[in-house]
Amino acid sequence: MSLGGGYMLSSREGRQIPAIGIGITAKATGENTKDAYSLFEYAVPGGVNGPPPHVHTREDESFICLAGKLDVMLGGEDFTLGTGDYLLLPRDVVHTFRNPYDDEARVISVVSPAGLEAYYQALADLPPGPKDISVMQAIMADFGIELRLPAGSPS
Repeated sequence: MSLGGGYMLSSREGRQIPAIGIGITAKATGENTKDAYSLFEYAVPGGVNGPPPHVHTREDESFICLAGKLDVMLGGEDFTLGTGDYLLLPRDVVHTFRNPYDDEARVISVVSPAGLEAYYQALADLPPGPKDISVMQAIMADFGIELRLPAGSPS
């Protein structure tokens, strides 16, 4: 059967990017979408925090929860996403997420325009072990992402 240039991927199938301590599966990238958007499937194990608070200056994100629950801080407000819930994370608004629950959370993230896959890959290419925050901030800056650590946090 021809998909007219399209393709189908099953759950958890796609390019794995081991970046920020969660399972990141790239399902669609700028290469596939003419740079319109990227689409990721995140698997966030129970008890795992996502990235520190940060701001994207170039892209908007959307989260759709497929399974489990995920706590998201967006612009100083706290949300708990459950199965089927949708949250828009617009550019220029500080956000972070975590899974303080026992069960894995699975989330589809649509990022527009495309390009976040290159950021994740740059992080995945860092040597294993503890990360130097200044190196991380330099990579973030290359992709228009700003770290927003709470006051009093070590930088």
